[in-house]
Amino acid sequence: MRKLLRQTPAGLNTLSARTRFWELRSICGNMGKTENLNKGTGIKMLPEKFTERMRNMLGAEYEAFMESFSEEKYQALRMNPQKADSDFVNKKIFHLEQVDWEPNGYRYEAQDQPGKHPYHEAGRYYIQEPSAMAPVHYLDVQPGDKVLDLCAAPGGKSTQIAAAMSGEGILVSNEINAARAKILSLNVERMGVRNAMVTNETPEKLSGFFEAWFDRILVDAPCSGEGMFRKNEEACLEWSPENVMMCAERQKSILDCAAGMLAPGGRMVYSTCTFAPEEDEGSISSFLHRHTDFHILKVDSFQGMSVGHPEWISDPAPGIENTLRLWPYLLKGEGHFLAVLERDGELRQRGSCSYCPNGLQKGIREKDCKPWLSFRSTFLQNFPAGTLFLYGEQLYLAPAGMPSTDHLKVLRPGLHLGTLKKDRFEPSHALALTLKPEDVRYSMDLASGSPEIKAFLNGQTLQGTENAGWNLITVDGYSIGWGKCAGKIMKNHYPKGLRISF
Repeated sequence: MRKLLRQTPAGLNTLSARTRFWELRSICGNMGKTENLNKGTGIKMLPEKFTERMRNMLGAEYEAFMESFSEEKYQALRMNPQKADSDFVNKKIFHLEQVDWEPNGYRYEAQDQPGKHPYHEAGRYYIQEPSAMAPVHYLDVQPGDKVLDLCAAPGGKSTQIAAAMSGEGILVSNEINAARAKILSLNVERMGVRNAMVTNETPEKLSGFFEAWFDRILVDAPCSGEGMFRKNEEACLEWSPENVMMCAERQKSILDCAAGMLAPGGRMVYSTCTFAPEEDEGSISSFLHRHTDFHILKVDSFQGMSVGHPEWISDPAPGIENTLRLWPYLLKGEGHFLAVLERDGELRQRGSCSYCPNGLQKGIREKDCKPWLSFRSTFLQNFPAGTLFLYGEQLYLAPAGMPSTDHLKVLRPGLHLGTLKKDRFEPSHALALTLKPEDVRYSMDLASGSPEIKAFLNGQTLQGTENAGWNLITVDGYSIGWGKCAGKIMKNHYPKGLRISF
């Protein structure tokens, strides 16, 4: 799935008509009264009970908070270290401003439109809101770690974690919603991640498989989404005090499951994109009262970040003032809350194996996949070691020490190498996106502004070369897909479901 399109009833094709539709929805819905803010581009409607609560919480800062809704949202991208370097910034392709808490993160201007550039399809960067980059910074992931991203879709934080791992260790990226899990898997593929297992499971199911197994866990919890009101008008429509309490209750069970999967001495970061104390300071305090072997770490903050507020909840746990809040009126980002937690005990050697009910993933012998061996020797020059295993005809490479996929709903068990036929091997798009020109025998480079790259992304054939067979297609040197040269024609193997027109 390339894009998620907002669905609006037929006939609402004008701005005024759409605005009127949302007004009627608010009147007929269950939110009660709303407060209107003139943004110049439409009407932003905030639930009255929400604004009343925020006024009581913020006091003198309330007006500054409300003024932030009249400002344009901040947009950012995060460079993929595998495919981008300082040259990306120096070329000034876009108007970039560094994000303080993410060395690979840059705000861009609306005129840049990086989502419409071939570099996006090549996985050279991931478009991600600036505040959303903060939780992974505090997770402190290192190469070789075993990491769980428990609520991972659409994949921004998972791919940020993968970048920090540098291909070493094991990343389990989970999403309970099946449709969102597919989007997660596609983004993991686009960013060229080799060491990730994408699962579609409940936290309860996972907790039965990974007792005290992970060095790092990120819980970017489902929430009421108040921090997204500036950029997502539908979030306002879905808000209610009842929904806030429902989210807080759901967060309890998610955190309880995560707690059992973290190794002693390990670190867990809890984050939300809401301002609601019940889901922020309240959820963490409740968790710490239930799990006395966890404590809040005091961490350094960046300019514009503020601290948690014990006074906003009843029965606050020790250290709540050391949680962090990101407010849109104090920094260039949307609303976020995060808490950095540590489990008591001493962390084992990072990445070391521990018990899994299913054991580790068992592989097949290389001699049992001769078409792959033939492809590798003919067209590849560098390729990492790992465990080869089959899902039907699909050949995968599992990172060393990856848990077994038995009895788990797995969408992406490691790196998808391709399809293993009886007498041939067809490489996957995922494999192409992990490779560099020096990793293959044959490649064809296309300039990012050329008609040829536009034709390739649209699924058209290209003029062939003298290099018969599989060629890695690159854009300005960065892999973007496969072509297969036969005679004077380079046949296009860019996946049909991903083809676009620029």
